[in-house]
Amino acid sequence: MLQQLGIEFSQAAPDINEARLDNESPENMVARLTEQKAWALTAKYPNHTIIASDQIALTQRGEILGKPKTEANAINQLLSVSGEKLSFLTGLCVLTPLDEAGEWKQQSTIEPFQVYFRNLSRKQISNYVKREQPLDCAGSFKVEGMGISLFEKLEGDDPNALVGLPLIKLCSFLEIAGLPVLG
Repeated sequence: MLQQLGIEFSQAAPDINEARLDNESPENMVARLTEQKAWALTAKYPNHTIIASDQIALTQRGEILGKPKTEANAINQLLSVSGEKLSFLTGLCVLTPLDEAGEWKQQSTIEPFQVYFRNLSRKQISNYVKREQPLDCAGSFKVEGMGISLFEKLEGDDPNALVGLPLIKLCSFLEIAGLPVLG
């Protein structure tokens, strides 16, 4: 996604515990994980702008849907939200080094996005999962692929947030940091 903005970057995976804390709200969880991911990379990349994100999918019943990992889990997740709204919370944190003393400037947000599923049969869901294999995607779909066929409508300010990185807000944060995408 950063390539489409023409941003030069390298990728790194922070080593953090992504478990939910006791009594932690979904909003607090995604904010905490996003910020922890960014701060975990500051020692290794002290002179770089760090961009981190995290995302959760939340059912109308308040359940967090993780990555399904197996076809059976993906089918069950999609069956459980057929005909319903699924909310996504995508966190974004941008850390910019300010000076030689190692002071950082942090910009953070949570970008909400909702998807409204069509009423889907088990066969439709099974066919989708077998064809697209969305096993590493929260919510068990890839909106940038065939997953779009699962929905009645989408609601949110930035469709990129649904894919996992809110690019509109990222462009704003980079401009504030003195790194405008358009120069």
